[in-house]
Amino acid sequence: MKKLICFGPVVNRGCRILILGSMPGVTSLEIQQYYGHPQNQFWPMMFDLLGEAPTDDYEEKKAMMLRHHIALWDVIYSCTREGSLDTKIKTPKPNDFKWLYETYPSIERVYLNGGKATELYKRLVLKMGIGTDKPYTRLPSTSPAYTIPYEEKRKAWECILGI
Repeated sequence: MKKLICFGPVVNRGCRILILGSMPGVTSLEIQQYYGHPQNQFWPMMFDLLGEAPTDDYEEKKAMMLRHHIALWDVIYSCTREGSLDTKIKTPKPNDFKWLYETYPSIERVYLNGGKATELYKRLVLKMGIGTDKPYTRLPSTSPAYTIPYEEKRKAWECILGI
């Protein structure tokens, strides 16, 4: 088992929406980028939904999210895991959501990228009484391991736009 540490949030004071994953996969951790695996549908979905031109430049991707008042982070600060699958996560420790919500009070709503992120958020954050005033929505995972068609995922993810 390998001990993993996530990276910091992509957030600024204008963010109203927070999208949470569980823990970055191996490729994302290696290149230090959220949703860094080329088959993950997160970035194509965001370009599509936000009406932005696709880019491979990670700094531009982060800037796009912030322009649209969307923050990114993960539920887990650290865990042990072999490989990238959420089902292999052991000993999860949550990120500091008390700090996040106090520092960025403009965050109004939380969207969870997949079932594991949702389960961990409920168990490690909400059960501690943190973030209970912020509505949350489970969305289908953008991971290539979750194999429902892109169009079904996209339809569900439209809710981040208030559609």
